[in-house]
Amino acid sequence: MDQGVVEEWLSEFKTLPDSAVSSYAASLKEKGSLVPALYKVIRENYSDLLEPVCHQLFEFYRSGEPRLQRFVLQFLPELLWSLLLAPSAARDPHTSGCIEALLLGIYNLEIVDKDGQSKVLSFTVPSLSKPSVYHEPSTIGSLALTEGALANHGLRRVVYSGPHLQRETFTAQNRFEVLTFLLLCYNAALSYMTSSSLQSLCQLSSRVCICGYPRQQLRRYKGISSRLTVTSEFLVQLITGIHYALCNGEMDLGSKALDDVLYRAQLELYPEALLVGNAIKSSQQCAALKSGASKEGARSIQVEITPTSSRISRNAVTSLSIRGHRWKRHDGDPATPGGQGSSIPEISVTMPNGDSLRPRDPRPLTQSEPEPLGSASEVSPTHDPSPRGQEVRRQKSVRRLVDESSGPSSAGRAQY
Repeated sequence: MDQGVVEEWLSEFKTLPDSAVSSYAASLKEKGSLVPALYKVIRENYSDLLEPVCHQLFEFYRSGEPRLQRFVLQFLPELLWSLLLAPSAARDPHTSGCIEALLLGIYNLEIVDKDGQSKVLSFTVPSLSKPSVYHEPSTIGSLALTEGALANHGLRRVVYSGPHLQRETFTAQNRFEVLTFLLLCYNAALSYMTSSSLQSLCQLSSRVCICGYPRQQLRRYKGISSRLTVTSEFLVQLITGIHYALCNGEMDLGSKALDDVLYRAQLELYPEALLVGNAIKSSQQCAALKSGASKEGARSIQVEITPTSSRISRNAVTSLSIRGHRWKRHDGDPATPGGQGSSIPEISVTMPNGDSLRPRDPRPLTQSEPEPLGSASEVSPTHDPSPRGQEVRRQKSVRRLVDESSGPSSAGRAQY
């Protein structure tokens, strides 16, 4: 049955006119039995349909139709595993050769633009001094305003990749360079990948990282037992796809794949893969990932956005706030009679010479003689009937009496 579905798919595209390619690409989603049948053909060691299927997939990708290209990219993890498995599984060179031709054809198409010129990919590295959906600058702590920091503030760092050389065959030197670039193209279309493709990516990551190591026995994988050489950049691209699978319904397979990649990165001492992998593993403890993502839900990376906090506290005292502040008394607030309720408390500051910072009456004070201790008179004309106000007036009277008695003209009073 699967062979009949694949043969029908091979024949209908050959007779398709160019004007009907777009409608044909939209109708591929309705063929539910086609994708599992193609997976089975790719996984077979010796299949007569593998070569025409690879040729058809290359024609899809060369057509330039985005939906046909995404249809081909969903089989990329399985094609990569078949290519890496071929030397160890003693496959027929003719069988593995068609897979190599397909992957090299996709690579050579992606490294050039429409005019045939080599592409130079650019990536902008965000600055931590500016907020993003992942962080707020205030949550990282105070950034030192040094001369170097001010000079680099606002500057964007751009990383360039390319131009890449065209490859005609796979060698031991360029194999993972080509495979890493193909995974980069796959990760660029992650939001269009199906669940079967994400599962295949997780299985590829686990198999590549544990084959030939003690963990293979724990995973009970009875495939090849020889170790596969990997690079740090290849593992980073695998982790990127695993991160998306973790957030889109493949929690079990994604967690195992992430642990296996970190296991291999620790054995190989790859700092880039360890940094990215441990960061994603730590993010699994967030509430967004604990709730679990449904397979039928929206496909996106879930991020917990930190709330925006004010840079300057509302209670910060500045020269402008002091200048515009208006001192109010308990009994001077018209909103609350008697100075009770929510009135602003009066702040009284006494200087060493006994003067108060409260506003004074512009009328001149006349005092013929110093008043005795305990007098009801007060330096400030304002009258505060509260006990606190009486205590303040008593202390001011005592201080004023001591200051006057220390002068030469009041020696007799001091003696008394």
